[in-house]
Amino acid sequence: MRFGARSRWRRGRGGGARLYAVVAAGGFRRYATYRTATAAGVFTNTVFGFIMAYTYIALWDVRPHLGGYDTSQALTYVWLGQALLMTSALMGGGFESELVERIRTGDIAVDLYRPADLQLWWLAADLGRAAFHLLGRGVAPMCLGALVFDLALPGSFWTWPAFLLSVFLGVVVSFAIRYLVAMSAFWLLDGAGAMQMAMLAGLFFSGMLLPLNLFPGLLGEVARALPWSSLLQVPVDVFLGKHTGWGLVEAYVFQAGWALALLGAGRLLQTVATRRVVVQGG
Repeated sequence: MRFGARSRWRRGRGGGARLYAVVAAGGFRRYATYRTATAAGVFTNTVFGFIMAYTYIALWDVRPHLGGYDTSQALTYVWLGQALLMTSALMGGGFESELVERIRTGDIAVDLYRPADLQLWWLAADLGRAAFHLLGRGVAPMCLGALVFDLALPGSFWTWPAFLLSVFLGVVVSFAIRYLVAMSAFWLLDGAGAMQMAMLAGLFFSGMLLPLNLFPGLLGEVARALPWSSLLQVPVDVFLGKHTGWGLVEAYVFQAGWALALLGAGRLLQTVATRRVVVQGG
């Protein structure tokens, strides 16, 4: 079954901001129903947080101020990483598996003829998911880490909203990357390989394994310039006060630039797919 982009756009113009707010709220409620999984996730994040924290303590005892962080800042980096692991979907686990399956089975036909934009629909749902994970799986491990370790918490109130804005931009970048991966299923039919590669790239180039400031030479420069650094490295540096004044503006511009570029690429790929690709199962 082929789908014309023009008819899609005419239908897709329906639904305003209120519709997408409802979709985002639905995404939040959807993940909030899995209370046992959330509790297990909090426990897992906390355990790994302690393991990584003591590893970082040993490393920073040998190399103080490694990467420009003192020990307290390095520990804060660890716990923020655990808080943002699911929020920014550093290991995947968001909407992409469902979207790939709908493309594979042909159920995407229903989505394409809804009175809503396909990309904005999934973005709104993913923002709802991210909001729940930030509150449900992010706050508790961070608080537990702060009780046990000496974390470098912001001294200014305004650092908190600045950090949350950076997290929001990082989530949008994460969505845009995963949307591109999902769109590849129009040609690959099975997106498991692409999702696995995206997960590995997200873990390595976001700074989840080690802060990107520790990467040497050209590798470090390339890693910090890639979009995955927007998911963790940039928000953490905003939290730690590494970006202030015009430096903070530049950090936002970096994240927003990648978000717009990747969303645009996803839109282009979506248009090509719905014009030329035969949807399986149609």
